[in-house]
Amino acid sequence: MKWFARRRPADIWDEPIQGPIGDIEAADRIRKICQAARASAETVGDSVQGAERYERAARAAMEIAMKISDDLMRDDAVRRIVDLCMKADDVKTAQILSRAIQASWVREAMQRDYPALA
Repeated sequence: MKWFARRRPADIWDEPIQGPIGDIEAADRIRKICQAARASAETVGDSVQGAERYERAARAAMEIAMKISDDLMRDDAVRRIVDLCMKADDVKTAQILSRAIQASWVREAMQRDYPALA
């Protein structure tokens, strides 16, 4: 019976972006994506579904981050994505993303939190 079937709510990273968004909206969306994907990132090694959700979330967040024009907002957004990658034990992606951070104090704080990225 389809009448009683519950529709699984769409993940925030699968929702289409309606028109152009500004830096603040983009940074907020990345924050929400990273928060929502945290549980999937923690279960990457345990389930295929968790890995797929994490990868889709990380990819969507990276695409949005590339469009942020303000350097500091972009650095903060990338830092959130790096946190997500490290939660998923995806050190290779985290290392690549960490090189994109321009603000030295953000990079230093990140390297202090994750010595493997140094």
